[in-house]
Amino acid sequence: MKLLSPCSTCRKASCRVILNTMKEPQEKRVVAFVDGQNLYYAAKASFGYTYPNYDVRALAKMVCQTQGWKLAQTRFYTGVPSMIDNAFWNEFWTRKLAAMGRMGIQVFSRHLRYRNRTITVHGGNSTLTSLVGEEKGIDVRIALDMVGLALHNAYDVAVVFSQDQDLSEAVDEIRHIARSQNRWIKIASAFPLENTSTNKRGLNKTDWILFIKK
Repeated sequence: MKLLSPCSTCRKASCRVILNTMKEPQEKRVVAFVDGQNLYYAAKASFGYTYPNYDVRALAKMVCQTQGWKLAQTRFYTGVPSMIDNAFWNEFWTRKLAAMGRMGIQVFSRHLRYRNRTITVHGGNSTLTSLVGEEKGIDVRIALDMVGLALHNAYDVAVVFSQDQDLSEAVDEIRHIARSQNRWIKIASAFPLENTSTNKRGLNKTDWILFIKK
């Protein structure tokens, strides 16, 4: 992977004022929050990957090294199908999450809920119904951890590997924490970007860190 320069034009003026008027720490501790499914589908659209073969700790380290930050913790969140719904992916994620845990990554998972979803095909002349897995509670868990760890002064920089705008409310809350605790806190949204990317926006009111394939 290769990083592009942080997109300074993506930061709101109010965010710069709140975060940068505080005393900036010389050594910046980072907690990386990885939305596993969001990152996978972004990499699939951008790079054509059909398999979640990412190494999230290496990716987080790469981001921190290029920015001159110190990675303190990596946290990974994903939905997992039950053994009954999909034995292959249940075993895959069970093993991958266990491996991440042995590497010191904090993992959080919940079972996917499957619902029938109907889509229109062939120019609207017919429909197709398929069973689709939906994550429930993953974005809420990420938001709670982002806010909770900010309250406990566990990081100076939150790097969020997600483009889910539902997390923007957590960003607002962290800005309030920075103000009330008189602390410097930066929030960055890291995501892949290529011409084929369907979503080219990071989280609102954050710095955007873009990465591409070498």
